[in-house]
Amino acid sequence: MLHNNFLVEGDVNISDARKDWYKILDEASLNLLEEDATLFLHQALSTPCLQTIVSCEGIFITDVTGKKYMDFHGNSVHHIGYRNKYVIDKVKRQMDILPFSPRRYANPVSIDFSKKLLSLFPKNFQRVLFAPGGTSVIGIALKLAKVVTGKHKVVSLQDSFHGASLDAIAVGGEEQFKKYMGTLIPETKNIPQPLTYKNILDDGDDVVYANYLEKIIENDNQIGAFIAETIRNTDVQIPSAKYWKRIREICTKHKVLLIIDEIAIAFGRTGKMFAFEHYDFEPDIVCLGKSLGAGIIPFAAMVTKEEYNIAADISLGHYTHEKSPLGASAALAMLEYIDDNRLLQKVTEDEIFVRAALEKLKNKYTIIGDIRGIGLLWAIELVKDRFTKEKANEEAEWIMYHCLQNGLSFKISQGNVLQLCPPLIISRSELIIAIDIIEHAIINCAKNFA
Repeated sequence: MLHNNFLVEGDVNISDARKDWYKILDEASLNLLEEDATLFLHQALSTPCLQTIVSCEGIFITDVTGKKYMDFHGNSVHHIGYRNKYVIDKVKRQMDILPFSPRRYANPVSIDFSKKLLSLFPKNFQRVLFAPGGTSVIGIALKLAKVVTGKHKVVSLQDSFHGASLDAIAVGGEEQFKKYMGTLIPETKNIPQPLTYKNILDDGDDVVYANYLEKIIENDNQIGAFIAETIRNTDVQIPSAKYWKRIREICTKHKVLLIIDEIAIAFGRTGKMFAFEHYDFEPDIVCLGKSLGAGIIPFAAMVTKEEYNIAADISLGHYTHEKSPLGASAALAMLEYIDDNRLLQKVTEDEIFVRAALEKLKNKYTIIGDIRGIGLLWAIELVKDRFTKEKANEEAEWIMYHCLQNGLSFKISQGNVLQLCPPLIISRSELIIAIDIIEHAIINCAKNFA
């Protein structure tokens, strides 16, 4: 039995269940996994790998044996599907014209994309900076907050994740990133995560979690920023409208910048282009990434207000690929594809179907303690007992591997939460198949643990 400290984010890759998984893999797969383990530095969440994949298309990844898996994980980059032809064609054309732009020069495609992206925001959001990844734009946002406020401390949520660099883990809360790192900058204080109570439209009791922010600010005049995901991606915690209204009030009152991390959940995942559109509040800075590059080019963006364009005397980003023509081309094509295929409306309709299907499973199987979701971001929380809420960690892992054997890939969060994050292009029939695979796994899990 693993200590619960391991059961925070991602799959446990040092367990007996993982060892049993390798027993069913073929020799070619095992040889490639062994080579991988001899070449790359070992690290939590990545070593050893699950399997070797050789191709991908649409909602599927394909392993070295030719077996296909519906990918309900995808590191949140696969919103419009793998190898999206519309995006690839645009990127290929850009490669033939201008594949790289030196940092001191402007280029047309990055300008065109910036205009498109900013047009999706409230009108006072008129400034953007790009970077190769989400972690980097978190760093840019933290730098800008210090410039704007003149204060160097940050508040974030406990057990949060905002990237893997030293500044990003400083404002995050996960031990497997902070261990051995010593003193981290910026100095960060944490408040509790808001927990889902009913649904996004309810004025839930979670406003009490927002009040912790004001208590910390009132006791420390060096707090310059509060950073949080609008909706927590990993185990899908959905705050109420009242929570975000209160957070905005506190930040405005105390002149603290509100930094929203939508790196994993923007661009239709929740049924809106941005998750904060579900709520009646306006952030100060928004960080975007992952699906922004359409699963083809690493690309991220920080978007902010015109009034914060006051840092011309320092370098906030200064990344080599800062105005990447390929990244901008992929991102522009991604937005066009969402619009042309009316994916926001599709995801809203899919939410209704998935909610009903998962509620039906919850009513049938007592191992399901809760289901939470919005758009095409869902969590199935597994418990040994609905009254005590004891986590069904071993069962969750068993179910994950059973689903993998049957062609469905997803990740586990918090040890007992099946997090389901399919591509937004998934068909209704594919959703039905995926839910059937999960139900089949739950049925067999009950027999296995009887």
